[in-house]
Amino acid sequence: MLCQEASVEEFLDLGQTALANQFLRADEINSSEPKYPLRVGFCHACHHVQLTESVPPGEMFDHYLYISSASDTLKNHLWDVSDLLVRRYDLGAEDLVVDIGCNDGTLLKGFQRHGVRLLGVDPAQNLAAFTDGSGIDRYTQLFTAARAKEVVGKWGHASLITATNTFPHIQNLGDFIEGIKTALKPGGVFVIEMHYLLDMIEQVAFDTIYHEHVSYWALGPMKRLFEKHGMSVVDAERVPLHHGQLRVHVQRQGEGAVQPGVEKILEAEKAAGLDQFATYQRFADNAKRIKRDLHETLSELARRGERVAGYGAPAKGNTLLGFLEIGPDLLPYIVDRSPLKQGLYTPGTHIPVVAPERLLDEQPEYVLLLAWNFADEIVEQQAEYRSRGGKFMVPVPEVRVL
Repeated sequence: MLCQEASVEEFLDLGQTALANQFLRADEINSSEPKYPLRVGFCHACHHVQLTESVPPGEMFDHYLYISSASDTLKNHLWDVSDLLVRRYDLGAEDLVVDIGCNDGTLLKGFQRHGVRLLGVDPAQNLAAFTDGSGIDRYTQLFTAARAKEVVGKWGHASLITATNTFPHIQNLGDFIEGIKTALKPGGVFVIEMHYLLDMIEQVAFDTIYHEHVSYWALGPMKRLFEKHGMSVVDAERVPLHHGQLRVHVQRQGEGAVQPGVEKILEAEKAAGLDQFATYQRFADNAKRIKRDLHETLSELARRGERVAGYGAPAKGNTLLGFLEIGPDLLPYIVDRSPLKQGLYTPGTHIPVVAPERLLDEQPEYVLLLAWNFADEIVEQQAEYRSRGGKFMVPVPEVRVL
């Protein structure tokens, strides 16, 4: 996908799984549900980690149920990002900011406080209503090189383009980057945030792997990719959100000075063995260990008559449930704050998703944190459940009770 070499070797097979964000209505759970192989591999030529097979983007993104504003932690982070970037790049009323994969417009609403011109790009038809009447323009299409020309024709060139948790979704990377070059004005900046491969490996966060994420990015392969297309990574830093992300700033070659953070991260990746296949073999072994341990833990709790509910219905949770073969017999329901998911059933495993109030109504003995990357926020929100004796269980990097 990145270097076009036929040297990708599989290291983890998560099985035939349903699409992680395609939740089902009650009348759909007995119907035929499409499933696709979920396998991840390492390229021996360019050291990029990627899915070995992909699903057409329209099947995943035209109707989308994840919304950024469902998490206070994420909303606050995105608004902080908008403040940081406006200051760093001295953006004003004449500057256009384009957010690719804008979702419900959370990041754009952060930028809106600074009076810049705004455009959100996202193919999800059902999410467009979240920015209706907000004063934020929206282009409801998948971003490509051809559509970048349409964006420029209607809105002009961008001073800043952002993509938060979107870059791992891109299947045609060369076309996408050419679109970025088309849409950016001279001296403009492309800023990416995404799950970071090094954190994923260290935390054994195999649940970050699902069909939407076709790439699992380290800085080294990303740097080589942009250089191939006449662009340079000018800055990079690790960000604690989601228990580990990477923020990268990219400009056309010669337009920005490379900051020391780039080399610092490249050195850390080398030291961690991200260019070695054995690193990923150990990761796969650890994922299988977690599968065994968590399944045994939930089965033992069920034998003892102790009830377990799930908290959070993110895509990552559906990878975990599918790989571990956990269904309603071990996890009768999952609570989630997003009204878009309440009343639906998880893809593949068909566990009902309900409102968080059910935790206090039923007071199960344990809650399995499927959205473990927001553990601190969830535990704080559910302080009353905990004060009554409820316990929270985290699945990675080892099964433990908080």
